[in-house]
Amino acid sequence: MNKPIILGLNAGGHDTAAAVMIGPELVAAMEEERFTLIKHTTSFPSNAIAACLKAAGISMEKVDAVAIGFDPNAFIRETYLQSALESDERLEFLVRDLDSIRHIHNLANKVRQETGFQKEPLKIRHHLCHLASTYFPSGFDHALIASYDGIAENETGMLAVGHDGQIERFYCETRYPDSLGLFYSAITFYLGWKHHCDEGIIMGLAPFGDPNARVPEQDRTYIDIFREIIPITGDYSYSINRKWIAYHQVRDTWVSRHFLDAFGPKRDYKDPLTRHHKNIAAALQTRLEEVVLHQLTIARKRFGLKKLCLAGGVALNCSMNGKIEKSRLFDELFVQPASGDQGVAVGACLLAYQKMTGIAPLRKNHDFYKGSGFTTEETEEVLQRAGVPYVRPSDLYAETARQLADGRIVGWFQGRAEFGPRALGNRSILCRPFPGSMRDTLNMRVKFREEFRPFAPAVLAERAQQFFQIMQESPHMLIACDVVPEKKSEIAAVVHVDGTCRVQTVRPENNPRFRRLLEAFDAVTGCPVILNTSFNVKGQPIVDSPKQALDCFLGTNIDYLVLGDFVVDKAKL
Repeated sequence: MNKPIILGLNAGGHDTAAAVMIGPELVAAMEEERFTLIKHTTSFPSNAIAACLKAAGISMEKVDAVAIGFDPNAFIRETYLQSALESDERLEFLVRDLDSIRHIHNLANKVRQETGFQKEPLKIRHHLCHLASTYFPSGFDHALIASYDGIAENETGMLAVGHDGQIERFYCETRYPDSLGLFYSAITFYLGWKHHCDEGIIMGLAPFGDPNARVPEQDRTYIDIFREIIPITGDYSYSINRKWIAYHQVRDTWVSRHFLDAFGPKRDYKDPLTRHHKNIAAALQTRLEEVVLHQLTIARKRFGLKKLCLAGGVALNCSMNGKIEKSRLFDELFVQPASGDQGVAVGACLLAYQKMTGIAPLRKNHDFYKGSGFTTEETEEVLQRAGVPYVRPSDLYAETARQLADGRIVGWFQGRAEFGPRALGNRSILCRPFPGSMRDTLNMRVKFREEFRPFAPAVLAERAQQFFQIMQESPHMLIACDVVPEKKSEIAAVVHVDGTCRVQTVRPENNPRFRRLLEAFDAVTGCPVILNTSFNVKGQPIVDSPKQALDCFLGTNIDYLVLGDFVVDKAKL
């Protein structure tokens, strides 16, 4: 069976998703949240499955295997049953979670009920799927591979080496509740935001704080305490000091009384954001980077591998990735754009293919535009039904570039949707990167985000080093880097308070339409950089369909909407 058809799933947790491979080719990958409109949804990915099958042009009857990026029985055994024997608190935790345990135990039956696929699904360990999702599409024959997230079956991270298409794990002993991802979520919750949702906000807040400041009424600094909370205990091991946390014992509490005694009461979202809160965020981010860089430095010396692949939800932390890139530990870094749990649907597909064929699907694939796509006729029908005036410009790129140059905010909807949380030029809101006030204009008129959060730039790849101090390309907007000092004023709207930005480099082969727009904007302004943010408003998933894009345009102060080849100008409504 050289071209098996495989359906991969992330189900049973958050960020549920589906993916389809036909032979070694990934043909579709979609997140359920794009259809339910609930960010990070835990719903079974029925809509994503149907949409992936449609995009692949197949029915469920044609599917040869279903692979789940999670082993439910291992999770129940390792996270609940074994730990319940160790303490009364964990036994009580198990009893309180019985409904959840039943739901997880029934996952394979749920797959059969929802899909009609009656064979036994393949159940593949979660972190192994994370590793596969980044190693195989990297195109690297030999690489170090690392995965960090909250919790899987029981592991909270995994380190491996990739050699000629084979993944060999060498460390997977960091186990719940020792988790960089969960502790980051705990501090996200403590600072007043949503856990498993708003961790990126804390990353953006961190540069405003000072980890070396002294904690009020204590003789220690913030980073001193965070080093006590997360001690490094071996070459690859760390722990989370139990006296500071509560998430392993009580739901929705996250931090312990000891933590509250040291740092004060939990912040409510509406409370003022103080220097104290910013210092906590800074210490958290600093300690995360210290622990990960320690592990990677040891592994680099041991194995001598010059390339690194990252995945897992923590790999969405572009500031951490930027520190890794800046360290020059590795010649090249690949971060899979759907590094969160949605990405295990792809990893499960890849590992199932290898298991079924004996062939490693190791092939460079940086095209993660695998979501929903719409024909010109379907797009125009949405506009006609809405009754809005629209035109089809003879030179779409030049006209849109002029609108951007004039300071207008553009909704840009093209091709197939991106897979993962970053908008990479197909479901984007765009504006010029200057002056600095453009950032505030975009935020107040459209995005409605916290004012301290940065926006990201997209740049013509060959011009990137004129503006950004980065040694490699960054097509997935997952590596933060310093902005060249003398260029900061030219692109002030995308420069964060610490002088960094999360850059996307664009080549014609990666996204030809977005590339042509960047070229047109450069021709009009002399600037090869555009501010690129996701096509959504705060709290909503990225738009998926032309109708969602039109609704977002009409419900916000976006000035100009480009839907495929068509344009709607709000000034003419």
